Amino acid sequence: MNRRRFLGVGASVLGAGALAAVAGPAAARLFAEGHPGRLLSSGLDLPEPFQVPLPVPAVLQPVRTDATADYYEITQRVAELEILPGVRTEAWTYGGTFPGPTVVTRSGRAAVVKHRNELPVPSVVHLHGGHTPADSDGYPVDLLLPVGSSSAGQRAAGMPGMSDMPGMAGMGHEAGRTAEGERTHTYPGKQRAATLWYHDHRMGFTGPGVWRGLAGFHLVHDDEESALPLPRGDRDLPLMLADRSFTEDGSFRYPAIDEDLASPGVTDDYMNGVLGDVILVNGAPWPRLDVDRARYRLRLLNASNARPYRLRLDPQPSGGDALVQIGSDGGLLAAPIAHDVLEIAPAERFDIVVDFSRYAPGTSVRLLNLFGSGRTAEVMRFDVSGKKVGDDSTVPDELSAVEELDASAVDVTRKFVFRRSGSYGWTINGDLYRPGRDLARPALGSTERWRFTSDLHHPVHVHLNQFQVLSRNGRDPGPYDGGWKDTVDLRPAEAVEVLVRFTDYQGTYMMHCHNLEHEDMAMMADFTVQ
Repeated sequence: MNRRRFLGVGASVLGAGALAAVAGPAAARLFAEGHPGRLLSSGLDLPEPFQVPLPVPAVLQPVRTDATADYYEITQRVAELEILPGVRTEAWTYGGTFPGPTVVTRSGRAAVVKHRNELPVPSVVHLHGGHTPADSDGYPVDLLLPVGSSSAGQRAAGMPGMSDMPGMAGMGHEAGRTAEGERTHTYPGKQRAATLWYHDHRMGFTGPGVWRGLAGFHLVHDDEESALPLPRGDRDLPLMLADRSFTEDGSFRYPAIDEDLASPGVTDDYMNGVLGDVILVNGAPWPRLDVDRARYRLRLLNASNARPYRLRLDPQPSGGDALVQIGSDGGLLAAPIAHDVLEIAPAERFDIVVDFSRYAPGTSVRLLNLFGSGRTAEVMRFDVSGKKVGDDSTVPDELSAVEELDASAVDVTRKFVFRRSGSYGWTINGDLYRPGRDLARPALGSTERWRFTSDLHHPVHVHLNQFQVLSRNGRDPGPYDGGWKDTVDLRPAEAVEVLVRFTDYQGTYMMHCHNLEHEDMAMMADFTVQ
C-alpha cells in the first residue's frame, strides 16, 4: 500500500472535529455515531424485501465420536448459489453453503474439525470466540494451501505485496505453520455455552474471504444453559447479519485492488470499510419468517465486514423492552437486560429473546437497522401467526453465575492505541502488523487491564480469552458491554478498559480491529502468553 492510496481515504478517516468543520454538524453527528466505510452499490436490480423465506443453516453431523471428542470434516470449495432470487452467484464456501454448516458442540467435549481446502486460494480458519490452543487458533499466516499446492512458489502464494509495506517484512509463509490440502483443528471445549462463529482469517485477505462466503456458526451448549427454560428447538434461531453487493452478472462485488486477489487491499475510497447495499440474513436478502405467538431466542451475529447495526422492531410491542438480551459474545449474562434498540458492531454476538405473543395475530414485524438508509434500513420481517400454540419457555430473572474479575488484582495495565498512523496504514500503538512481533507478553494465569483508545470506529477483537468491560470513557460500561466479551465496539475518540485473564494455553495469539478492511491493512498485533 503506497502513500497516495492511503491518503486517498480522504474525509472518511478525518477526526470528528475536522469532519464537523468540513461537512457541518449533521455529518459530524453521523460520524460520531460510529458509521465507518463507504457504500458499494450493486450493478443489478435488487429484489423486493420480505419475499424469501429465512433459511436456517444445517447442523453438521460428526463423522465419528469417542468418549471425549466429536470429529467433523468440512471441505472448503467453490459453489454456485442462488442468493438473490433467480441469480447465480459464485461463492467460496464451507461445505457448499453460505453460511457454512453450523457446528454444535458440548462444553467439556473436544471438537476436532478437519478442513480440506479445494478453493483456488490459501485459507486460514479462526474459531471466533473459541478458547483454543495456539496451533488451532487460526494465526493469519498458518496457511492451509489448496489441494495440490506443493511447490515453493505455490506455498508463498497469497502473501505477495505485504512485505512491500513499511515495517511489514517477514510476512512470507516461513512465519507460520503451512499445511497442504488438509488441516485439523482441535477445540478442547474448555468454555461455557456461547454463540461462536468460524471464518477465514488469511492475512491481508480476510475481508474478501468472508465477503465471498467463508463464515459459519459454532454453537457451544452446557448443562447450566440446558437447565434454563429458554426457547429451544425451532424457536432457537442463529441469525447471521451480513451486507453484500453484487455485479451485473450476480457475482459478489468487492473493491479489491487486484481482482485476482494476488495482492491485498481495497481501492482508495473503501479503505475505511466496505458497506454492501444488500442486507442478508443467513445468506438470504431481506428474508421473512413465519413465527408463532411465542418466545423466540435469536442468536444475532454481525458478520459484516464493516457495517454496524442499530436494531429495532417495528412496530414495538406495547410497553417496549422488545429485545431481551440474555447473552453476549461469551455466553449467558448474569441477568437479562431489556432493550428497545440494540447496537451490534462487526463480529459481536447478542442472544436475545423476543416474545411474539405480545403482538396481535397477523401482525408483520420488521427488524429495522436505524444506522442504515434506504434499503439498508431494513433487515428482515417476522409474520406473526394467528393460531394458538403452547409455549412453556420463560426468561428467568437469574441466568448464570458469572464470575466478576477483580480490577484491584490486576498484574499489569497496558495501553493499545488504534489509529491511522502517518501516511501508511491502520496501526496499533503506531505499528503496522508484523507476524512474530509481540506488543504484550502476559503471564499464564495473570489478569491484566487493557485500555483501548481510538481515532475512528474500531471493533476490537481479542483472541484466546473472553474479557469483561470495566469502563467506557472513564464511566460505567455501556448498555451493550455486559457479560463476557471477545469484541468491544470502540467508537471514535473513545477509551474502553477491559479486564482479561489468561488461562490454560501458552503461545502466540492476536488482537485486531474487526473492520476487515482495517484488519487487512495491518491493524493487528501479536501477544504471547508465557
